Amino acid sequence: MYEDALARVDLFSRLRFQELTQVAARCREVRYSPGAVLIAQGEKGAGLFIISKGTVRITRKNGSDGAEQVLGTAGTADILGEMALLDDLPRSATVTAVDEVSALVLPFGDFRVILRHILSTEPNAGMELLATLSLRVRKCEQRVYE
Repeated sequence: MYEDALARVDLFSRLRFQELTQVAARCREVRYSPGAVLIAQGEKGAGLFIISKGTVRITRKNGSDGAEQVLGTAGTADILGEMALLDDLPRSATVTAVDEVSALVLPFGDFRVILRHILSTEPNAGMELLATLSLRVRKCEQRVYE
């Protein structure tokens, strides 16, 4: 049902239809009203978010003075929460719906089950998925340190 949306996302774009079907089966669609918080800084993450409609604002509160810093925006086919897929640490930023937002949510435990399966049956596809995750984390780090 969600295979087409997943195929447009860089993290999953190299997967075969069979793997996309496995990922899609574990996703659920959630809708958010303007102003709703999808992800809250400091909280433990529930899953990976794939924006299928709408725009979100990404902010972070500075530890020194508590001032809110706008990191950017994200929209259709963007992924949020990918760092916590691997490290299970608290969220590093807050994500708030700017307008009506629909997102596919893939719970972390389900992602890990899928990743283990892909690595055991299609190691090349699994390694490409991990390489894409690594690249996304590097891009995030570059934005933080610029």
